[in-house]
Amino acid sequence: MHEIVTLQFGQQSNYLGTHFWNTQESYFTYPPEPESSVNHDILFRPGIAPDGSDTFTPRTLIYDLKGAFGSMRKVNALYEPEEEGSIQRSSVWPSKPIVQHSQPIPPSSYQTHLDAGLQPPSLTTSTVRYWSDYSRLYYHPKSLIQLSEFEVNDSLMPFEKWDVGIELFEKLERDSDLVDRDLRPFVEECDGIQGLQIFTGVDDAWGGWSSGWIERLRDEYGKLSIWTWGLGDQGGNTAIPRERRLQQLVNSARSLHAHAEHASVYIPMSNAPIKRPSYLEIDTGSPWHVGAVQAIAVESMTISSRLRASRDGRGMLHELAETINSTGKRRIAKLEMSVADPDVLDEKSEELIAQAEKAGSMTSRPTSESGEEQLTDFDIDIFTKNYRLASTNMRKKEHVFGRVESSRGEWTLPENENTDRHHNRFSNGPALQRYVTSRPTRHSTAVHQPESEDFANSLSRMES
Repeated sequence: MHEIVTLQFGQQSNYLGTHFWNTQESYFTYPPEPESSVNHDILFRPGIAPDGSDTFTPRTLIYDLKGAFGSMRKVNALYEPEEEGSIQRSSVWPSKPIVQHSQPIPPSSYQTHLDAGLQPPSLTTSTVRYWSDYSRLYYHPKSLIQLSEFEVNDSLMPFEKWDVGIELFEKLERDSDLVDRDLRPFVEECDGIQGLQIFTGVDDAWGGWSSGWIERLRDEYGKLSIWTWGLGDQGGNTAIPRERRLQQLVNSARSLHAHAEHASVYIPMSNAPIKRPSYLEIDTGSPWHVGAVQAIAVESMTISSRLRASRDGRGMLHELAETINSTGKRRIAKLEMSVADPDVLDEKSEELIAQAEKAGSMTSRPTSESGEEQLTDFDIDIFTKNYRLASTNMRKKEHVFGRVESSRGEWTLPENENTDRHHNRFSNGPALQRYVTSRPTRHSTAVHQPESEDFANSLSRMES
């Protein structure tokens, strides 16, 4: 079945994750529509609700702090809530427990319209308060895990230092064995798991938390493909105090050390793209906006791992990782992407497509008689902000060891272009693997008008 189990750690990761899962939900088709090219069993798990109806929920674990889940309930319409009486009967203490209920957070207008089966209103940065405000799916109760030891945006006990995160992980791991309690049930129900993907903050305490997880996962699952997408400002946000920026840099560096050692591929992603084109309007202060851009890149880069076996362009996570990390020692990758206006590609005009591809720099082209390839720039660079500073004065040429390109939509490849150089050790330039699918990105995010379901034709490239 080649299932993938996802782990989401922290607020920004859950903003990204919500966009990601909304996109997966949009790929479902129902008769008389043709079968989707995406194999839903890879990311979704079948189940049975208490009323006997079939359910289909994401294979994911979502961790966040107290107060970060918004109006999302651990028990939703698919599952029956636990009665308060059963809590009292199961107590080991002779006296009755006192149950205190906090004031519930009211659902967003978007959620109330979805629950009523109505067309939801447009979302804005002011109406999105929590990542759950725009979620379109139900999750299994075991997927939602609140870390009650810390509260979101707490100024007295901020969840900001790397050591705080690793200490919390070690404490909970000793007390309850997190892998056995939370992850193993999802892994054991897979027929043939393809890998794990982790969305995590890395420049705050979530970096320490995820570092504890990645080491434990590598010990437990050996050679299983594990991808980490490391999110955060990572010291690049000049609007915050200098002391906090330095703390973020320290956290990011310690997270990089842990994940680069144990993950199959580690992709640092800045909350504010280093470079963005004029067609992209993004409020970098809105995690909803930031998560939308990140989700398009992640979803496009890995879509080959979710296609049906009968489809061209299918590639498993370990196959992508082997191209980037051909020696086993280059686990850090850089992510870039371009997005083309779907109306341009729909017109099938060769001239317009060529212009779009030139602007999007879809493919590498020979730039010298020797045939050596020069990597041209994509429109959006999501790598960490300060990685060039150390070598700015030296003006060293960037060297790429391995590259994976994913093209979706109506892009065209150059004629006679070698799309698989991974196994050819005599070819010039870096190892190269390309995956092409006609499946466009369907999303309802901040990149386009939130109320409309648009189709974007995206190109993404990841290189080590």
